[in-house]
Amino acid sequence: MEIPVYLFTGFLESGKTLFIRETIQDPNFSRGEKTLIILCEEGMEELEADFLKKNNAFVVMVEKEEQFTEEFLKEISVKYDPDRVFVEYNGMWDTKRILEMKLPKYWEVIQIITLINGETYEAFMSNMRSLLVNHYTESDMVIFNRCSKEMDFAAFRRSVKAVNKKAQVYFEGEDIDPQNTAEFLPFDLDADIIEIADEDYGIWYLDAMDNPKKYNGKTVEFTGIVYKSKHLAQDNFVPGRHAMTCCADDISFIGFICKSQNAEKLQHKQWVRLTAQVRVEYRKEYKGKGPVLYAKKLSACEKPEEELVYFY
Repeated sequence: MEIPVYLFTGFLESGKTLFIRETIQDPNFSRGEKTLIILCEEGMEELEADFLKKNNAFVVMVEKEEQFTEEFLKEISVKYDPDRVFVEYNGMWDTKRILEMKLPKYWEVIQIITLINGETYEAFMSNMRSLLVNHYTESDMVIFNRCSKEMDFAAFRRSVKAVNKKAQVYFEGEDIDPQNTAEFLPFDLDADIIEIADEDYGIWYLDAMDNPKKYNGKTVEFTGIVYKSKHLAQDNFVPGRHAMTCCADDISFIGFICKSQNAEKLQHKQWVRLTAQVRVEYRKEYKGKGPVLYAKKLSACEKPEEELVYFY
């Protein structure tokens, strides 16, 4: 019998314990199952003895990372024999560590949920970006709480999607209208030619990846660097940009395949200004359907002042 393990990640005071409390109390989620809660840090929120008894839950504290071992997990699995396990992971520990561990028999991580304090997100992204991003790289769900209407929800979502496209992103807070959290696009989708500014390339790329049909048949124009590969047909190349997804050590090239009769004349790593029609087609390189660019106008150009693009 599988024992589901729910992993909660995020910094201290991000709301992990409160979320666990609310989840256990949710009648749609809990029906008296024996729940083992592994707390790897103590926050302001507490799980009182009466609450635990009422909800058939047990808490085990782990104070040091070196105590969180495969042997430790096996011991508490035998001792408590849980029906399910909640792990409130320490925000300063490496999340990949638990995902690479051999869990006790029948234990299986089925959902990773990251809690983020919207009030402090920008500060953490400025000062502890790589550590913060590590929290949601493998997450299934990212919840920004303590949000206000003044926050840039679009930027928050992009910063998550840049490193984890599969994650569902939610926003919580007083007076938050879900309709206002929709992605804001800084270019005109109804224009004859959708001009993509250098600083907006990352936004366009993610939106086109997530919603390719939105761009099917439309014409876009942007500046990119040429990537050529022996694995592509002679009339194919990839115009794109280098993007920083996490930190200076985590830079990747992003772009879509483009067909052009002048592709052979292009040099690898040459900067070009491209006007192209977008068509959604199957490509083996995509392992499915995705945006394919058909060049209408192509010319050499100077590289932009800022070569990198950012998602946040």
